[in-house]
Amino acid sequence: MTTVEQNPAGAVGKVVRRKEDARLITGRGRYVSDLQLPRMRHVAFLRSPFGHARITGLDASAARERADVFTGDQPEFAAVPLRALSALPSYVETEQPLLAREKVRFAGEPVAAVVAADRYRAEDALELIDVDYEPLPVNVTAWLPPTEPLHAEAPDNVLLERIFDTGEVPDALAGADLVVERELITNRHAGNPMECRAGVALWDPADDKLTLWSGTQVPHIARNMIAELLGIPEGNVRVIAPDVGGGFGVKAVVYPEDVALCVIARQLRGTPVKWVEDRAEHLLAATHARDHRYVVKAGFRSDGELVALDADVTCNVGAYSVYPWTAGIEPLMAGGLLTGPYRLQHYRCTVRGVATNTAPSGPYRGVARPASVFAMESVLDAAAAELGLSALDIRRRNLITPEEIPYRMPSRLVDDSGWYGECLEKAVASIGYDDFRAEQARRRSAGENPIGLGLACYNELTGLGRAAAAGPRMPFRTGHDACTVRVNPDGRVTVLSGVTSQGQGLETTVAQIVADAVGVPYADVEVRIGDTNESLWGFGAFSSRQAVIGGGAAHRSAVTVREKVLRLAAELYEANVDDLSLVNGDVCVAGQAKPVGTLAELARVAYLESNRLPQGIEPGLEATQFYDPIRGAFAAGAQAAVVEVDRATGAVKILKYVCVEDAGTVINPQVVEGQIAGSIAQGIGGALYEHLIYDEGGNLSTGTLMDYLMPTSAEVPELVIGHLSHPADNPLGVRGVGEGGTLGPNAVLAGAVTDALGVQVTHLPLTPGAIWEALR
Repeated sequence: MTTVEQNPAGAVGKVVRRKEDARLITGRGRYVSDLQLPRMRHVAFLRSPFGHARITGLDASAARERADVFTGDQPEFAAVPLRALSALPSYVETEQPLLAREKVRFAGEPVAAVVAADRYRAEDALELIDVDYEPLPVNVTAWLPPTEPLHAEAPDNVLLERIFDTGEVPDALAGADLVVERELITNRHAGNPMECRAGVALWDPADDKLTLWSGTQVPHIARNMIAELLGIPEGNVRVIAPDVGGGFGVKAVVYPEDVALCVIARQLRGTPVKWVEDRAEHLLAATHARDHRYVVKAGFRSDGELVALDADVTCNVGAYSVYPWTAGIEPLMAGGLLTGPYRLQHYRCTVRGVATNTAPSGPYRGVARPASVFAMESVLDAAAAELGLSALDIRRRNLITPEEIPYRMPSRLVDDSGWYGECLEKAVASIGYDDFRAEQARRRSAGENPIGLGLACYNELTGLGRAAAAGPRMPFRTGHDACTVRVNPDGRVTVLSGVTSQGQGLETTVAQIVADAVGVPYADVEVRIGDTNESLWGFGAFSSRQAVIGGGAAHRSAVTVREKVLRLAAELYEANVDDLSLVNGDVCVAGQAKPVGTLAELARVAYLESNRLPQGIEPGLEATQFYDPIRGAFAAGAQAAVVEVDRATGAVKILKYVCVEDAGTVINPQVVEGQIAGSIAQGIGGALYEHLIYDEGGNLSTGTLMDYLMPTSAEVPELVIGHLSHPADNPLGVRGVGEGGTLGPNAVLAGAVTDALGVQVTHLPLTPGAIWEALR
């Protein structure tokens, strides 16, 4: 285990005034929709009203009298399809056009783009475009036989299939004392950030350079992909992610609309073009997630030991292989982490991604694991009931322990945590387990509305390094980030970080890391993020990676700068470098009460008085370092909840909710708790309310927030959040916390309803109607 020393007088581990808050809470945030440029024009997209149809004709002549119109058959668009690549042998490569041509594959797919002086006129011009469609058979359910292939390359609509196979599953199941079988289906829903997708593109014809302002989570990936797609030097593309109003994975995708905006800007040469998605467009055409079916068979010994697991997992990946993450992002994560934090030798899991006439599925906070945790925990609860064990005891029997670390999971991922039992016991103590059971018995005898308790344990794989890939073998590995730390001539510090923020407070946490590592006050550190022209490289925000990887890069760069500062100080102040330290910007010598100098004095020498620089020390105080954790860091977590069910209506009320996670070294307690609370709230939404439903014709039935229900503060209970702090093996000892909270609510709330009512929960969400039907 890594031992990480913290400076008691430093910034790390403390709640500090967030650097972002002054602008964000006073309405001075800078979002893409706020951007105004001279001569800017506005883009609107014409979207398919059909789930599946051939395009037999398109007449835009009337619209072109009022605005510029672009269609998929124009060479500049037809030549730039999105093709997500994977080296997996079973993967079927397909194309996604920027603007549909020949046929449409989901309702909401962009067919044409209109550019006008404002969005209102662009929308009016859309109505003048006449498109002839020939409807085709529609399939919206991935586990039903296809009626019509979406892509000629995949006649069965299967874009990817893989088998995880370890041990002797058939023999182990044959020798088990109990075999539990379940078919479980989880609900399609999505991230729904407060700010929908948005972009402004400007082509500079003088230098052939493109600038894209985008609410993206992955500015460097976007720059790389756009440059490749448009065939221009990457140095000629600049992507700027200003303040971003939430992402949750939805904005980690490079969408056809993003690239189309850049193509339009190149065609208009010097005229900036802007597109801001409305909520109806977002629900219809931004990526969805979690539309899965799990057919599971698990074998147990009579004492509750899990001996074998055989699973068949089908993920609805939508109409296209999402760019650049591919159709494998959900199925491969589901198969790789289905067994969670439980000890298991015999494991077989077949996963597949099946194309349907629905919006493409992509990354969403927790990628597949809220569904896979629901499947695993449901099987454990079912086995406990049949074996006469408690839900608590069967988990205690099977959880990985610290003594088994590093533990090689059946999927060959290496778990470096092992603190699952400690998380579980702390959660159970906080929920008041014994008092709950007494109250549950009293209510049953009194005939009152029943209450139930649910549990879930999970392992969140965070900060994936290059050797920890659980994904689809894309042409790039996402293991590293870079950071530049620069001491300016006045002694203050500027950080150019490859991280990008959608509300996580990264300007604050990176500043805390750098302040302590250099040895300056937190107030003296400025962090700049989100601009590919300023930071060298960063893969962006996903997989709970930024504190681990971006923070690690910041720490390494800051330490390198501090070492140079101290070497310079040793020469100028004629002291032994080992006796020197930098504390709050002052240079101190061991054994001396007063500082011998300041960082500002040394910085002036480094930049402005090079005649005083000692031999062998170059001008400037700056360092750029990369960091790759190689494997990553697992974060242990456990959740518990007590719910009350109204027998008359089926409504579920959460009475108490507890979450305990191991974040390793906590950089900022307030930020950590905010991440955990926010992810639990999203998990509750997915478990109880949110559902993207398509009818048989491929039309989205829940296409507004009147139909697509989201939790408000009234539905999210007060959360009891507990912490462990077992440092991970990385420079800061941190473990990611951005997604773990989403992993538990499906399983916890389904388990609590089962405990309250004695009914099996096999489908999500847990709507009052579904529970009322189950009670009947």
